[in-house]
Amino acid sequence: MSYQTLSVDVNARGVATVTMNRPDSHNALNRTLIAELHAAALELGRDDDVRVVVLTGAGKSFCAGGDIGWFRETLSLDRAGRIAESSALAEMLHALDDLPKPLIGRINGAAYGGGAGMIAVCDVAVAVRSARFGLTEVRLGLIPANISPYVVARIGAARARSVMLSGASFGADRACAIGLLDDLAEDAGALDQAIETCVAAHLEASLSAVAATKRLIAYVDSHDRDAARAYTAEALADAWESGDGREGIASFLEKRRPAWRLRR
Repeated sequence: MSYQTLSVDVNARGVATVTMNRPDSHNALNRTLIAELHAAALELGRDDDVRVVVLTGAGKSFCAGGDIGWFRETLSLDRAGRIAESSALAEMLHALDDLPKPLIGRINGAAYGGGAGMIAVCDVAVAVRSARFGLTEVRLGLIPANISPYVVARIGAARARSVMLSGASFGADRACAIGLLDDLAEDAGALDQAIETCVAAHLEASLSAVAATKRLIAYVDSHDRDAARAYTAEALADAWESGDGREGIASFLEKRRPAWRLRR
């Protein structure tokens, strides 16, 4: 697909880099960028040649949240139109969260509002130490509605209150301490090195096992122990019977690399 607000590059290793490409607007979310992120998530999720997805931003910022022009357009709509705009954002975040591949956030700069929400749907997020963050919606008289399921799941309810209720900005060290980020890099060069290390580790894993494990985590997190016990018994049997499961066990016993690692 061709995009107006995104750059999508897939290299020979099956690593897709998705770059939000509105640097003059600090990659703020508008209707087009939201739609294109949703489309890219679905496209990359279906592409069997893609094994890892890296999400980043062009220019100085990762994502500044909602675009002011999009806010103006949304305010001019009737209630049904505003709900449709909100739903489009929610569906985009869900598509990224539901991606059956590892989603690695390369957080190259500031992330506010929806930008912080997009970090929360990443499986791993690494940022430059100079980046600033904020759940700023309340300072506009709004609420962090669509991003809240992902932010709360990532950092917990108590920490969500500590950053959402004031809307105050905070630095990368605190973002890492509360769990929004997984690691920090001192500068852009170190960030690229950290992302490469992360990507290389994920390329060691079976793609089908990764997808199944993401489903497993989501199920266990949202069901009681009795339901989880039944689900996990079935899920492990499915894994044993899968092509990658059989190959992985055979390669372990035969002391060789499994087939998916030979494709690196």
